[in-house]
Amino acid sequence: MKSILLIGLGRFGRHIAEKLHDMQHAVLAVDHDEDRVNRILPLVTNALIADSTNADFLQSLDIPSFDVCIVAIGDDFQSSLETTSLLKEFGARYVVARASRDIHEKFLLRNGADETVYPERQLALWTAIRCGSNHILDYFPLSDEYAIYEVPVPKAWEGKSIIELDIRRRHHLNILGIKAGDRIDLNISAQTILAANAAVLVAGKQEDVDHALRKND
Repeated sequence: MKSILLIGLGRFGRHIAEKLHDMQHAVLAVDHDEDRVNRILPLVTNALIADSTNADFLQSLDIPSFDVCIVAIGDDFQSSLETTSLLKEFGARYVVARASRDIHEKFLLRNGADETVYPERQLALWTAIRCGSNHILDYFPLSDEYAIYEVPVPKAWEGKSIIELDIRRRHHLNILGIKAGDRIDLNISAQTILAANAAVLVAGKQEDVDHALRKND
């Protein structure tokens, strides 16, 4: 269980709080809006109504005691930047800050953020890749070139084993798991048979995924 400071309780911050609650982490949530704080109380260990740009307030929280500090402020970049800078000044171990523009990302990284998240850009990329392909059901980026893709098992692959298909050599893709409904099986081997109406999780480049699925559909 980690100790996490979450600052900013708009839609993005609330989604983070909900997931951290499911993961049973200890979360101290902060926002200047009383209604937001009251709504989040059932999901967090504690919540405070305060201005995160107030240095005296932040210093009173014993910032170094938190494993991670998340700045989820999305509607006031100046406050986000000041909060990020103060957190680092007061000894934050690791600061993750939300960015809504490329220039915001650069300033946050220069002023104390160890990592930035850019929800709008990440969602835009997901939407473009998902809607721009007839085969990709979901994806998780690993780098600028590589990602993990969820794709339906092509008809030409149905009933055949991974070793028989020789997917790594022929298509430069690695099969990581098989998904059937809500169940994901990561315990696979070269002898694993790919069934109809299932999906596979493959790691590789998008162009290799598109080529493999067009060729075997």
